[in-house]
Amino acid sequence: MPVIDADTHLIETEQTWDFMDKADSQYRPIIVAPKGEGGKQYWFIDGKIRGGARTAVTAQDVHQMEQTVGRKMNAPDEAREGGVQARLKHMDQLGVDIQVLWPTVFLERIADRAEAEVPVCRGYNRWLGQIWKEANGRLRWVAVLPLLSIPDALDELHWAHQNGAVGIFMRGIEGERLMHDPYFFPIYEEVARLNMAVGVHAGNANPYVRDLFQQRNNPGTFWAYRMSAIGAFHSMIMTGLPDKFPTLRFGFVELAAQWVPWALKDAMRRLPQQRGRLIAENPMKAYRMYVACQRDDDVSYIVRYSGEDNLVMGTDYGHHDHAADLDGLQKLKDTGDLSPAVYKKIVDDNPRALYAL
Repeated sequence: MPVIDADTHLIETEQTWDFMDKADSQYRPIIVAPKGEGGKQYWFIDGKIRGGARTAVTAQDVHQMEQTVGRKMNAPDEAREGGVQARLKHMDQLGVDIQVLWPTVFLERIADRAEAEVPVCRGYNRWLGQIWKEANGRLRWVAVLPLLSIPDALDELHWAHQNGAVGIFMRGIEGERLMHDPYFFPIYEEVARLNMAVGVHAGNANPYVRDLFQQRNNPGTFWAYRMSAIGAFHSMIMTGLPDKFPTLRFGFVELAAQWVPWALKDAMRRLPQQRGRLIAENPMKAYRMYVACQRDDDVSYIVRYSGEDNLVMGTDYGHHDHAADLDGLQKLKDTGDLSPAVYKKIVDDNPRALYAL
């Protein structure tokens, strides 16, 4: 049985941006290491410090975290940073046939101007296109679009579709807009026509909101990253977005899935009051919405609300954080809560449907 990892990551390096056009060198991201940050490094893009590049986390640090949380988190640096053969070798060791690759620096806003966002997105996508070509179909990816310019975003979408991309990357808050904003409708229409997916990853492209939730050293990524994406799931149902694009598929990853019953039950109560309509009998299937679960979710309970056909799983391969669980796909079947048929759907049938593999 094939095993598909629905959410893995690459760590962008300075070599990533070698795929940018030379004419756009003025927009090339560079690494900076501010004083007093304990060796942490960040990307400097479009005149501002953006997301983290490398950190001071050592192999020993990761090993200690693995011992503490009881999950495998560490992947070879070469594999994390785009080394195709190293990655495929490690996938074989983990029993994974296909990984879907997501970005890292783009979890936050990477530029304030379209003229800077376009070349950075283009360079990243060209890097992924090359990785896809080298991997013989085992590494698929989601494209980052320069959403500050819809015409340029559509151009990138078409290029990505021809070069192994299975979806597009979006965050629950995109700048000053939410995902159900009509501004994005031309993108959704074309994604649906190309039989690709809209991928919603934990993240936040509104610097003000992100900084608000992270003030006073609060580890606010739960608020800023996860809750904003869960809110996007709820808003799609409430605004009828899936009905406007009746073949479009949506995937929500790195959010866990324990929240699904809560979000669905809340929408079920609100819809008759606010819109005079009822939620579909099997809403996630009816609205083509897929959610990535974690191994420690109560999956058998979630399935009562989500149905069997709309859960996938990602390991967060490439990151050393709370979501990382590199052998989680294999160990999910050892929890004792799932039938072999449902397990097969989560690791094979459902991600294959979401990403049209």
